[in-house]
Amino acid sequence: MSPLAHALTALPDLPGPDDARRLAEQELSRHVYEAAQPNLIDRIALAIADFLSSLTLRGVGVSWSPIVVIIVIVLLAALIAAGLILWGKPKLAHRQSQPSALLFGEDDRRSAAELRADADSHAASGRWEQAIADRFRALARALDERDILDPVPGVTAIGLADVAAEFFPEHGDALRRAAARFDDVRYLRRPGTAETYAEVTRVDDEVAHTTPAKLAFAFGAAS
Repeated sequence: MSPLAHALTALPDLPGPDDARRLAEQELSRHVYEAAQPNLIDRIALAIADFLSSLTLRGVGVSWSPIVVIIVIVLLAALIAAGLILWGKPKLAHRQSQPSALLFGEDDRRSAAELRADADSHAASGRWEQAIADRFRALARALDERDILDPVPGVTAIGLADVAAEFFPEHGDALRRAAARFDDVRYLRRPGTAETYAEVTRVDDEVAHTTPAKLAFAFGAAS
């Protein structure tokens, strides 16, 4: 027997098509192949890459580079963040249809506009203590209506003024003085005057026409 014929006879029998398919399935079912398969995160990343690669300029047929798309997304996010910083968070709807019941420990559902009108009415009649108290309440209510501060139950006038000063630093001293005037007429029973009422009114008007120095959050989150 020739060497070639001897070598051919030494080769094992080749499996048929069915046996070959079964052997291949058994081999691919081994864990080493399963570990090499892409996981969920890999598939998501591939899907995003495919989506970015598929973006084209409609009607032109020019493909967008994924890097360009990412830059555009980053720029849009930066513009949105800048808008929030400049103009505050969007106010889709006020938290409540009615003002919160408690204001400096008292049940008071009046809006800022109503409190200002009542304060002016008291002032016109010379009831300066009531006028000063209502005008400072109007200032606090307006901050709540603007979603800047939430005067939670238990907060004092001075405490609210301290936090409000962080949003309106140029009016910080005036806010604290107005809070002290409120405490004077409300708790210390000191007489009010037209000058004191004018002082509190001026602070309320100035804060009402000033943009907060930082984004507005709930009272307890300010820092």
